[in-house]
Amino acid sequence: MMPRRNLLALAAALLTGSRVQAAETFEVNLTDAQWREKLTPQAYAVLRHEGTERAGTSPLNNEHRAGTFSCAGCALPLFSSKTKFDSGTGWPSFWKPLDNAVAQRQDRLFGMVRTEVHCRRCGGHLGHVFDDGPRPTGLRYCMNGVSLSFSPQSA
Repeated sequence: MMPRRNLLALAAALLTGSRVQAAETFEVNLTDAQWREKLTPQAYAVLRHEGTERAGTSPLNNEHRAGTFSCAGCALPLFSSKTKFDSGTGWPSFWKPLDNAVAQRQDRLFGMVRTEVHCRRCGGHLGHVFDDGPRPTGLRYCMNGVSLSFSPQSA
């Protein structure tokens, strides 16, 4: 049976006329049942099925301590608190990921072209990147807070 993520990509490709991308492989591979057991229902919907949490609902919006934001699925460090900023969008936003932390692909769902961001180790959906962020990169990595965990920097 084809995973739901691939079915969604196929449906989107058929609707938009784009080609389906080749399946990516990841270092962390769990069965759907294992992901369901590991994650909260909301984290599962976002990380494994490209859902979106409601704007303004993540406690990570108000996280201002020094530390690291990691993937809620596999614990890979993704963003430093040094690159976090208040974008006013209601989702945790960063102007740069850590090196070798995320991967991107074109997202044509919902009839628009966006750049989807996912964890390079487990493939978990994190959010999208836009070109309206602050210097020095000009990028805004708009992430679902439920797809992240935060570890404060030890003193």
